[in-house]
Amino acid sequence: MSDYRSLKSVDPVVYQAIADERARQNFGLELIASENFVSRAVLEATGSVLTNKYAEGYPGRRYYGGCEYADVVERLAIDRAKQLFGAEHANVQPHSGTSANMSVYFAVLKPGDKLMGLDLACGGHLTHGHRLSYSGRDFQVVAYGVDRETERIDYDAVEALARAERPKLIVCGASAYSRIIDFARFRAIADQVGALLMADIAHIAGLVAAGLHPSPVPHCHFVTTTTHKTLRGPRGGLVMCQEAFAKEIDRSVFPGIQGGPLMHVIAAKAVALGEAQTEEWRQYQAQIVANAARLAGRLIGLGFRIVSGGTDNHLLLLDVAKAGLTGKVAEKVLEEAGMTVNKNTIPFDPNPPLVASGVRIGVAAVTTRGMKEPEMDQIGDLIAEALRAPEDGAALAGARAKVRELCGRFPLYDALM
Repeated sequence: MSDYRSLKSVDPVVYQAIADERARQNFGLELIASENFVSRAVLEATGSVLTNKYAEGYPGRRYYGGCEYADVVERLAIDRAKQLFGAEHANVQPHSGTSANMSVYFAVLKPGDKLMGLDLACGGHLTHGHRLSYSGRDFQVVAYGVDRETERIDYDAVEALARAERPKLIVCGASAYSRIIDFARFRAIADQVGALLMADIAHIAGLVAAGLHPSPVPHCHFVTTTTHKTLRGPRGGLVMCQEAFAKEIDRSVFPGIQGGPLMHVIAAKAVALGEAQTEEWRQYQAQIVANAARLAGRLIGLGFRIVSGGTDNHLLLLDVAKAGLTGKVAEKVLEEAGMTVNKNTIPFDPNPPLVASGVRIGVAAVTTRGMKEPEMDQIGDLIAEALRAPEDGAALAGARAKVRELCGRFPLYDALM
């Protein structure tokens, strides 16, 4: 039976939850570093009839009929990814960044092989070898960290560890590291020990594409990313590699770890990758970097400690232990004040991840709304106002009102629903 009734009439509970989420996004400050707001065009593609199409396989080599238009959007997404990043090969089918990373591991590693990645507590990702992830269960993991004094990657220490451990694959990249990553140095280290090199640029992909962070593509055998975050596309993954590894990567994605691709999401990836070819988008990425530096500077000026002393990209780590709080408490306090962040461990954190001593703050989403340096100053003041009165309901309500007023000047998705 076909049913073309609206969501509101078919399922008012789900409709209301979506409407409430739209309001939350509209009237709150989204400061989670891994979130962003996509364009209306990306939303339309994600919600398109391509969600109905099963297209197992690759363009021109499908296991189902009727894939001619699915092939159009997938080829377009592939071509745009290769052009944007200067990659030799791209696979746009991974459902997530985790899937993209898995495809590389399963293409070149066997269970028990040695994998070397940045420790989660120092800014790495679960899939870089954490014991609770498949990456930590299936492979022998060697973790590198950051220098205790500078809180930055110590490349000499990484080199010494690699020489001692001789990993088969080295992963560079992070989910909570605010400094430039030296991909060329990582490649030199990998070459010295005969390792392959993979960069996970899920957080900085937009900055890399805009030339605001050094690119890993000339140096790494594999590059993975999500397509949301700074890239400002739909939630999904992307893996790029040198041509020599193209067949292994494609086989690893399908049929290795996934079945049919999400064609509606791939279409939205194509749209976002097309948007990223414009000068306006590059200017937006430059504003992200400027906003992050401004917010970090404001918070430092207000007496807060930023891990590593600042930021080179879109995010910063705020050490709330110095303010007598845990990350868990700070996250809740800021949410009550209308600002969404996530608790996050800081290097050498004495607290477990679910408590943590820091919060991770990103500015990509507020930059998408059009906010610039003056608004970063205001956001810094609001963060300080909330964190200095964690148990003062009136103060938090006052901060929330200011947040709502600020967001009202930069409306989001005004014409939708």
